Amino acid sequence: MYANRDRLVIFDADGTLIDTFPVVGHAFTQHGMDLGDLERFQRRRKLLKYIGGLREFPKNLRQQFDKASRKQIKQTLTDIYRQEAQPYPGMVALLQDLINTPDIRVGIVSRNVTIEPEQTLAIVLRRHGIDSEQLDFIKCIPLGDGKAPQFRRIRETYGINPLRTYVCGDEYHDYSEATATGLQAIIASYGFEDYQRLVESFNIPPEVIAKTPAVLANRLRHALDLLPAQ
Repeated sequence: MYANRDRLVIFDADGTLIDTFPVVGHAFTQHGMDLGDLERFQRRRKLLKYIGGLREFPKNLRQQFDKASRKQIKQTLTDIYRQEAQPYPGMVALLQDLINTPDIRVGIVSRNVTIEPEQTLAIVLRRHGIDSEQLDFIKCIPLGDGKAPQFRRIRETYGINPLRTYVCGDEYHDYSEATATGLQAIIASYGFEDYQRLVESFNIPPEVIAKTPAVLANRLRHALDLLPAQ
């Protein structure tokens, strides 16, 4: 039925592979805005993530509804992201081990909002010793686009069984779009969404939620029969 017995791993970048929150916070500060702390950020509804809660809303709103300001913020975010963004602990080793395993296809599908996002991610990975050319794909899509068509297209391109395909993300839509296309999902609650919100608001099974990068890495290694990190 399938062309091979390869496995496939699809990562989200921000909040799963890369600790983006400090980068966004730094960019906001440069423009007189305040992102707030991580705990409150994780609990905000989607539309309010980057506008802020009651404490941050007034001054952030002025900046983000002006087109010229948004353009400047995006440039600042891109510069800081490329210079400062750090992968979560253990993610570089995990990514390199996946790249080095012959029967595993691995890459990134992301809604990264920097300028030329594929290049941005490649720069960050290169700073940490990962050659993005060794990945099988990096696909950055606009904020309004769903990931499900990309998930399906990538899996079909390589002829891989959906039950041998894993999506690692940090938001409800990563889970819903993975399962809608028949794929396995591991969802991080250390990124952009809070554990309680994922479970109570979105009914994501606790069994597929990883509270730390180490848990996500270990769970994926176990599923793929990879040795633990040295």
